[in-house]
Amino acid sequence: MLIIYRILINIIFILSPLIFFYRIFKKKESLYRFIEKLSFFSKKRKRGNLIWFHGASVGELKSIIPLLEKFEKNKQIKQILITSNTLSSAKIINKLKLRKITHQFFPIDSNFLIKKFLNYWQPKKAIFIDSEIWPNTIINLKKFNIPIILINARITNKTFKRWMTISSLSKKIFSKIDLCLASSKESFRYLKILNVKKIKLIGNLKFTQSKNQKISKIKNLEKYLKKKKYWCASSTHNNEEVICAKTHLELKKKFKNLSTIIIPRHINRCEEIKKKLEKFHLKIQIVNNLKNLNSNSDILLINLYGQNELIFKYIKHVFLGGSLINHGGQNPIEPAIFGCNILHGPNVENFKEIYKFLKKNKISFEVNNQQQLTNKLSKLFNQNIKFNSIEKKLSSIGKNILEKSYKQIDI
Repeated sequence: MLIIYRILINIIFILSPLIFFYRIFKKKESLYRFIEKLSFFSKKRKRGNLIWFHGASVGELKSIIPLLEKFEKNKQIKQILITSNTLSSAKIINKLKLRKITHQFFPIDSNFLIKKFLNYWQPKKAIFIDSEIWPNTIINLKKFNIPIILINARITNKTFKRWMTISSLSKKIFSKIDLCLASSKESFRYLKILNVKKIKLIGNLKFTQSKNQKISKIKNLEKYLKKKKYWCASSTHNNEEVICAKTHLELKKKFKNLSTIIIPRHINRCEEIKKKLEKFHLKIQIVNNLKNLNSNSDILLINLYGQNELIFKYIKHVFLGGSLINHGGQNPIEPAIFGCNILHGPNVENFKEIYKFLKKNKISFEVNNQQQLTNKLSKLFNQNIKFNSIEKKLSSIGKNILEKSYKQIDI
């Protein structure tokens, strides 16, 4: 199986110029930095100890920011290399004011490119986030005698089944991981079957928060929400926006000055969503700037990346999408740590342990259809809820997970 994998990866390597050209055209790739994926480096390797973190995209990298802040203070470490696959993740790292950090795009997992990458950067440790497992990278790290750590490890049932279709290769690769910090009991169980030798159940790093995180206030948003009842539907998928529109219409019979904020999972769908919702005779504004809000809008359709935290700071009743359709749900931790009440559909198998924990602590509530969503929001609008208590509880959990993760990696 490894031979087949290497043949396929080499085909991708040969076709990469065409792939990059297409992605640059679609604005999914940097015109100036795509060559980093071919192991041509835009930054220099400094003298001294370097540790390497790799995460696929924004979610993974945001989850380790508190860890990066702690390693920034570690005098034994001179440089922290971060690699990722997407443009949006590069922007997140570039905003961090940490002098030790260097960002590069992760190279194609070709044997030749990975050897070149490791020869250049020579990391003392390689730390992968969530479920980022690349066979050639793992094999070569072992050849270079570089310790391999998988943190916030998350293996869903679907991912586990995929790995088990090539079980001999999977077990060979996973057995090379020196330390694995599992984010859930389910992941712990699957990782053990996949032949990881040393696993510790730490908890989900996404509960942690950066000490330096400052979320700026948007006066226009405050002013817009001041005299309104409002709720947010975040990470919505196709058809869920229609459910939100119908919910808005029902709620508006009772709450006249109602505002609904929708953040689609894929914001490139905004125009398509607007056309669908206008059929309900609703005033829809596609928001390209939170400082420019129309007070007459029924629904604000957010066409912006990276503004969720700011919105969760103000809007405390959040429906999380991907759950009323057969998708598996979206991660509820981000709104939870901002003290939000979370509503979700029944399809949350990708994050079932997190939802179970939130449900136990009366932070999340399941709704099975549009009518139940309407009824629950109506009740929440009439309740006096202490959102600060939710934030404090989850902050304490996050600090504990952060300290344990740091100590394990730093050993």
